[in-house]
Amino acid sequence: MPSLKDLKNRITSVKNTRKITKAMQMVAAAKLRRAQEAAENARPFADRMTAVMSGLAASVGGSDSAPRLLAGTGSDQTHLLVVMTGERGLCGGFNANIAKLAKQRATELLAQGKTVKIMTVGKKGRDAMRRDFGQYFAAHVDLSEIKRIGYVNAQDIARDILNRFEAGEFDVATIFFSRFENVISQVPTAKQIIPATFEAGQATDTSAVYDYEPSEEAILADLLPRGVATALFAALLENNASFNGAQMSAMDSATRNAGDMIDKLTIEFNRSRQAVITNELIEIISGAEAL
Repeated sequence: MPSLKDLKNRITSVKNTRKITKAMQMVAAAKLRRAQEAAENARPFADRMTAVMSGLAASVGGSDSAPRLLAGTGSDQTHLLVVMTGERGLCGGFNANIAKLAKQRATELLAQGKTVKIMTVGKKGRDAMRRDFGQYFAAHVDLSEIKRIGYVNAQDIARDILNRFEAGEFDVATIFFSRFENVISQVPTAKQIIPATFEAGQATDTSAVYDYEPSEEAILADLLPRGVATALFAALLENNASFNGAQMSAMDSATRNAGDMIDKLTIEFNRSRQAVITNELIEIISGAEAL
């Protein structure tokens, strides 16, 4: 049974921990509002960009003049998986869930005889993927020194990916990130960015007829690289909002758990102190009776 001093030290330690988790919760809450606004404000632009490119892609169809970013290389043998996670932990299962989805995709591709290359954005994703797929690593992007994510960061990542694609290092690129739903819900998501794919209903109004100058192919050739950067920027913003939401929830749970532990330790401390006092009284009474 722990002594009174040990119990008192444990109570003090847990109280200090609770102060830290409470402070981290408040910081995450303050960052979350800005991050959520940025992610939500970026969605309409990303959706409109996708709609425009989808309409142009439908016009171009399967013509021989279609850009490589749309038509692809004609093969899907080599896949680049871009795993985007946080730079820090203490956020529940946020990083682990993204890495789990990427690992599942990598395992499926390897089972099909495909070649897998991995690029990570965020230290936690690098650490998680390196344990099982270290031999497939191609690159890592460190954003730990970036205080506020901007479009220029997405452009740098997109430029690296596009250069690798032009050099023939891969055929298909897929990004993995967490889409922000709300504070307690972040959805791990996989999205193919090269070659560009569009879902049904994403195109602009097909009832209108547009004349393009220059040609649809030329416009697509210019828009598709921007679309890759836009998709990466939107994913970075979604990830940032998801990270802060997950961290706020995790620190809130940790704060409440610390409070419960303090209550239990305080009860145990009081019982132990009462037992010590009772034993001392018994000894005093027994000594007095012996006299």
